[in-house]
Amino acid sequence: MDLEELRAFLDVVETGSFLAAAESLGVSRTTLRRRVEALEARAGVPLLKSTRQGILLTEAGEVLAQRGRIMMQETSALLASIREVGHEPSGILRMVMPVGLPPHLLTPLFGLLRTHYPLLSVHARFSDNPLGEPLDGVDIAVHFGEDTPRGPWLSHVVMRVHEGLIASKEYLQRRGVPRSLEELQGHELFSWEAPGDDARAWPTLGGVAFTVEPALTTADIHLIRSCCIAGMGIGLVPSVALADPGIPEDLLVPVLPGVVGRERALRVSVPEALSEIPKIKLVLTHILQALAPL
Repeated sequence: MDLEELRAFLDVVETGSFLAAAESLGVSRTTLRRRVEALEARAGVPLLKSTRQGILLTEAGEVLAQRGRIMMQETSALLASIREVGHEPSGILRMVMPVGLPPHLLTPLFGLLRTHYPLLSVHARFSDNPLGEPLDGVDIAVHFGEDTPRGPWLSHVVMRVHEGLIASKEYLQRRGVPRSLEELQGHELFSWEAPGDDARAWPTLGGVAFTVEPALTTADIHLIRSCCIAGMGIGLVPSVALADPGIPEDLLVPVLPGVVGRERALRVSVPEALSEIPKIKLVLTHILQALAPL
C-alpha cells in the first residue's frame, strides 16, 4: 500500500473535505484527489462518498480508516525507534499506565531503568485506557486485562492482583461491619472504573456480579484508597493488600473478603511494530524481571 495515498485518504477523513486536507498536507487539491482515487483503484471499491453534509466514509472506507490509522501510527513509531538500533538504549521511553497507580510502586521501577540505562529518560503518562492511546505515542503500556488485547500488541501478564473491598477500621467501627451484600448497600461505596467494565457491577467470588450505586466512581485507584484511609467509606480496588507508605499497616482492612472480589491480570504490552527494537526488548526484559517476584 502506498503510504502517501493512505495519508491523503486519512487526512480527507479527518478534515472532512478535500480542500482542507490539501491545505493540511501542503499539496494541491488535484494531487490529493489523484492519490485518493489511486487508493480506491487499488481497493477496488469506493472509499468515500460526497453528500450535502460533506465527505462521508463508505462501509469499506470505515474499515480502511480504522486500520489505516493504526498502520500510520505503527510506521511513525517504527521509524522513530530504529534510529537507536545498535546503540545503548537512550532517548525517551514513552510509557503509559493506568490512572492512579500508587507512586511508591513506580519509584523502584524508574530507579531500575535509570540504573541500567542512564542515557534513557522516561516520559510517563497516565490514562483511563492505556491501550486506547495513539500508538505513535506509546513504547510500553501497563494495563489491567485478563485477555490478550486486540490489535497490534504483544502482551505479557506480569502479575495477578486480587480485587476486593477495603475500608478503615474507624469507618467500620462508626458505621458497622457489613456481613452480607444486602448490608453493604447501606454504606458509602467507592468504585474503581476499569476500562470496558461497568463500575456499578461488583464481582463476587462465585462469579456472579451484583449491582451497587457508588457515591464515587473513578479510574484513579489511589483516590479510592485515599478516601478509604480518610474513613469516608468502602472501596473496590485491585491489590487490596497493598501497603500505603506512612500509613499503619492495619488501618485498612478487607471487607467481605470471602464474598466480594476476583483475580485480575496486570499486563505489560508493547506495539507489535516495536517488539524487535533492541531498546524496547532490553527495557521490557528488565521490567518483567523486576515485577516477577511480586
